[in-house]
Amino acid sequence: MMNFPLKGIIPPIVTPLIDNRTLDVPGLEKLVEHFISGGVHGLFILGTTGEAQSLTYQVRKEFINRTCELVGHRIPVLVGITDTSFEDSLEIAEYSQQSGADAVVVAPPYYIPISQSELVDYFESLFPLLALPVFIYNMPGCTKLHMTLKTVKAARELGAVGIKDSSGDMLYLTTLIEEFKEYPEFSILTGTELFIPETVMQGGHGAIAGGANLFPRFFVEFYEASLARDYKKIAVFRTQSLNLYNTIYAVGKTGSRYTRGIKCTLATMGLCNDFVASPLRKMEGEELRKIEQYMEEFSIAKVYR
Repeated sequence: MMNFPLKGIIPPIVTPLIDNRTLDVPGLEKLVEHFISGGVHGLFILGTTGEAQSLTYQVRKEFINRTCELVGHRIPVLVGITDTSFEDSLEIAEYSQQSGADAVVVAPPYYIPISQSELVDYFESLFPLLALPVFIYNMPGCTKLHMTLKTVKAARELGAVGIKDSSGDMLYLTTLIEEFKEYPEFSILTGTELFIPETVMQGGHGAIAGGANLFPRFFVEFYEASLARDYKKIAVFRTQSLNLYNTIYAVGKTGSRYTRGIKCTLATMGLCNDFVASPLRKMEGEELRKIEQYMEEFSIAKVYR
């Protein structure tokens, strides 16, 4: 049973793969225990870091079912259902509910640019058909649409229980937190790890933090330091988090380096395979050597792995 508002650190977990059609089941088992032993407050599967849109429906469904079984209701499981097809989104939502997931997450349908009013119409059609609580996901870098405050308000009125904001816009995030303070059960979660202190101290609820794939306990402690307003610890955690941005997340020149870097790092940690779904390619050669070097040098890796 998920409590509202959802708070804390929720990793948007990678989808461990052997190849495009095969889930890395032993890797998933290791990852789930890695997250839970790290003290995270929930898991978000089939998001951007999870390469959801590159996966077959068979793989998505297996991933949903196995994750829910492995978690066993110890923490909430949120499932991304975003798709270009309304009916396919609904199908994944229904399968998630049958598998024991706790909530679904919806971003604007991608590829065809849509307006704010068209997105609200979409929510009006979709939300009443969903059996699980729904979070909305603001990811303008991938969806071509930056949800306005008016759109977010409409989504809440239609039944949304929270938002993950991955716009990277601090002013927008602050505005969300201020506007929804009168609705204390509506979760405001940042997707930008460096914003964790500002989010929490202004009244937001936590982060769906990609780096928590690697170091879940580090991000849980970062969140806890922010709750406690421990500015000395916050400064240390922020510096270490910034180091992630400048190392693991920065290897390579492609826009996919973040996802590829996280998977490559997880493989060096012995947690799962480093295969990334087509059209991406896993890190090899000099990129792999850089990841291995950073993990040798990185203080977080020595303390939190």
